[in-house]
Amino acid sequence: MRIRLSIGWLLCLLTGFTITARATHIVGGEVTYKCLGGNNYAITLVIYEDCLTGLPEAIAEDDPAYISIFDDNNTLFEFDSMRLAKKRETVPANFSNSCINNPPPTCLFKATFTKTYNLPNATTGYTVVYQRCCRNGGVRNLINPADIGATYYCTIPSASQAACNNSAVFKNFPPQIICINNPLVYDHSATDPDGDSLSYEFCQDYQGGSGNDVKPTPTPPPFTPVQYNGPFSFANPMGGYPQIQIDPKTGIITGTPNLIGRFSVAVCCHEWRNHVMINTVTREFQFVVTDCSKAVVADIPQLSTEYNTYLVDCKGYTVTFVNQSKGAFSYYWDFGDTSDRSDTSSAFEPTHTYTDTGVYNVKLVVNRGTTCTDSITRLVKLYPYFATDYEDNGLQCPNSIINFTDLTTSTYKPINNWEWTFGDGTSSSDENTSHAYRQGGTYNVQLISQNIKGCIDTMLRQVLIENFIPFAGNDTIIVKGESIDFNASGGVQYTWSPANNLSDPNINNPVGYYPDTGHYNYNVHITSPFGCVGDDSIRVYVVGQGALFVPTGFTPNGDGRDDYFKPIVIGYRQVKFFDIYNRWGQQVFHTNQIEAGWDGTFNGKPVDTDVYFWTLDIVDRNGNEVKQKGDVTLIR
Repeated sequence: MRIRLSIGWLLCLLTGFTITARATHIVGGEVTYKCLGGNNYAITLVIYEDCLTGLPEAIAEDDPAYISIFDDNNTLFEFDSMRLAKKRETVPANFSNSCINNPPPTCLFKATFTKTYNLPNATTGYTVVYQRCCRNGGVRNLINPADIGATYYCTIPSASQAACNNSAVFKNFPPQIICINNPLVYDHSATDPDGDSLSYEFCQDYQGGSGNDVKPTPTPPPFTPVQYNGPFSFANPMGGYPQIQIDPKTGIITGTPNLIGRFSVAVCCHEWRNHVMINTVTREFQFVVTDCSKAVVADIPQLSTEYNTYLVDCKGYTVTFVNQSKGAFSYYWDFGDTSDRSDTSSAFEPTHTYTDTGVYNVKLVVNRGTTCTDSITRLVKLYPYFATDYEDNGLQCPNSIINFTDLTTSTYKPINNWEWTFGDGTSSSDENTSHAYRQGGTYNVQLISQNIKGCIDTMLRQVLIENFIPFAGNDTIIVKGESIDFNASGGVQYTWSPANNLSDPNINNPVGYYPDTGHYNYNVHITSPFGCVGDDSIRVYVVGQGALFVPTGFTPNGDGRDDYFKPIVIGYRQVKFFDIYNRWGQQVFHTNQIEAGWDGTFNGKPVDTDVYFWTLDIVDRNGNEVKQKGDVTLIR
């Protein structure tokens, strides 16, 4: 283990000087390296310092910076101090104040430390770590940001992994100010001197140091993650609508921020060689979203769910563009159609017909050539032709299987996604599927299909399922010597079995005549106009003489037992009236139907528990009129 400290720091230790300034100025940082040959690496640490609200003494104490280098087993290989390599740079604000209605004040320093180290080959390489406290106190997406520091680090692969490797280096300064409710397009990509492939993602921020130890000796991984305020996370650091996201291939950050405040964002740049990730460089930075009200904003909406894509058109070659720019007085469109010399327009919302299929970069520049200009680039993807279609077949009856077959046509195959909704709350993601409806009705069946190019189309049709309910009629009690009229329903063809005592077993309403007492069971087989088939049964009880019974109480509580009050009649021809009155003589129910009963309501509202009075006028099978009266107790 080697420990190398600057003379200034040794003097501080010898004189007993301690750092007392509470450092709440750390905005971000990154660690990169360059291979010089002979196992020598120039390691560069960059710290971004808030010089607007940060304490000057805290900023001064950033020099020197202390790093730890750990080997394969997280054993400390070297602890050392690094001095500023050059004078601090003032990071440009990256927007013109003349183009902002209310420009906010900004001040950001970039402090760069560089030093060369000899790192003998190790089995898995080295980890370079820098830690410092503290962050700005107003970071919205972190818990207690003013009490936690930050860890910036990089890994140097071994020679067996990547001999004399150089880290990727981010190309642009991070943006200081982002305007709320304005589209953000920021290039956070990097370059790699070795030509390795790069990928990008939002990644974890880490703590480092505390208010009691603002410049700690850097410790090895694993590092302590920061805690995020909900609903934020390292993968969703800022929210936004559409949400702030980073393209994994290009490193371009897009989205529209909709919350004001500071947000800590970490971007990992992964370095790949021969399909193996050999290194990761991380930049952590605070994105500041403010109500800066840009005076000029170029904006083409993103109508597609695909990244930075205006639309995916699979119907044709003609595209009409929507312009949502603000504060502009002139427009310059470049449709990206290099095969067409007239692929530009100055119209507000132009229409362009492309010459071929493909992916086009469309650029809109507003107020071109002026001091307040802005631009935006979106993709247009054209893959005609694509059309969703399907067919269905099967018996359109309840509980019968309906087969649905995808008939989508696509120039570009394969078709790789299907979303069926059957209109009854069920769905399927199969290409071809089947479904059975429990009951009749008209159902909206929708298929959304998609191909590998992102073409999406929808087909919506109605499927009619016959409301088929085979019904033989209600069970009946009659007196011997009488006949009854059957009245089955639900279809167009009827077959009764057995045919005993029936006038015609092949109609819905045969007459049954019963000269003697007995118990008769009948089944009717019914066929509907759609070809649905079903069965129902009915029982006929034949008794020796007529009877009349009126209950003395009922409980209309919906439990299916004694919910209705009505007379039970056998062998009676007609009810002339059945009336019910409350204790004040007010009529609450009337009927002349022999099967009708009272449900315990009056004018649509339930009546109270009480005793009610009834009168009944009924005609028997011989035409004799019978009158009765009594009372009934309603219980709830």
